[in-house]
This record gives sequence, C-alpha cells and structure tokens, in this order.
Amino acid sequence: MKFIKTILAGSLAATMLAGAFIPAANAEVAGSASVATSYLWRGYDLGSGSPAASADIVGSSNGMYAGLWVSSGDKTAGTEFDLFAGYGGEIDNLSYDISLISYSYPTGDFKDTDGSPGDFMEVILSLGYGPFGFTYYDNVAGDTGGYAASEDYRYITLSASAGQWSFLLGDHDFGINDDDATHFDISYSYNDNLSFTMSNWLKHTGDKPSDAIFVVSYSIAID
Repeated sequence: MKFIKTILAGSLAATMLAGAFIPAANAEVAGSASVATSYLWRGYDLGSGSPAASADIVGSSNGMYAGLWVSSGDKTAGTEFDLFAGYGGEIDNLSYDISLISYSYPTGDFKDTDGSPGDFMEVILSLGYGPFGFTYYDNVAGDTGGYAASEDYRYITLSASAGQWSFLLGDHDFGINDDDATHFDISYSYNDNLSFTMSNWLKHTGDKPSDAIFVVSYSIAID
C-alpha cells in the first residue's frame, strides 16, 4: 500500500504541476495575509494560545492552480511551508476540487522526519452542492512527518453555510491504536476580513484537549 500511495502521489503531483505552471499571460496571481489569536488546525490549538501569522500566494488559470502557504504559530512544529497544486470547477450547483499538498516543517520537532517531498503529503478531494460540502484528506507519503503519524491517517469534513455563519464537522482517523477524534466548529464572518471561530471536541481518545477553543482572525487580500 505504501508503494502504491507513493506512486500515486508522484503521478498526481506531476500531472497537476504540469498543468498549473501555464504561460504568465493566461495566469492570475493573488495572495493574502492573515493574523489569528491562535493556530487552529482541524480542532487542535497548535499554538497553545499563541498568536499565528500566515500568508499565501497562488497562481491560477482555467481551473488549475498552484501556490505556497506559510504560517507561524505552531508551538511544536515551528514554521510551516505548504506547497500545493490542484484543479477545481463547478457544474451547475455542484463544485469539485482535487489537490495535492506537501507539508514541510524545517525548524521544529519534525525537521528530521522523512517525507518525499516535505514531511508528509495529502491528496484532498472536495465536493460541494449549494451550501453543503464534503472533503476527504488522505496521507499518501510520509510515515512520521508532521501530524500524520501513520500513512493510514485520514481526515473527513462535512460543512454547511448560512449567510455569514458556517459549520464544520471534522473526523480524524490516525490509523494507530484505534486513535480517533471528532470536532465541531462554528464560524462567523463579520466581513471579508474579520472572522470568529469556536471549536469543540465531540469525541477524543487519549489526552483530552480543552473543551472549547475560540479564535479571532483577520485577513487581507493582496492582488
């Protein structure tokens, strides 16, 4: 299974990157910068209450895209660099997206882990219909890198939105020792820049984190 997943990751990366790096005349480039009261990752407060700053730059054309996302605020892993590429579109009310993302942590506890490339990689498949969404994350390379401690790790979300409110149910399957966790997030977007999120665990095996995490974030677009 590991060999098959590694071949899949390499093939998918080559396919998407070949389409994503298109002539500059046809591409659009955009970016953003954000600050938050903490780094909230899939229900976990990775910064233990410390502020986080992040930024990204994305090039896109004809549904293909590729970019880089950088973040601070992770107390354990240190600075994070994510390279990603993907393809997405919409048919009537049905939206779809498939992407590959490589996570790298060069400064923290995961700097010596073995991934190819980065510390671990995920294939992400997203489907949406109107205000509802489904996303599936599958670790395809890297056994010990970052937070995907096993190549069997997967993460699934169900989401819904209503006006300025959004709701997300996320479920972790770490693939080791029957460890799993489920969380529920409620977010409110005050405007295009300012948002508020409350995340709460519904189920968590092992060490139980705080009952609720509150995060305030502010972002700006850089076109």
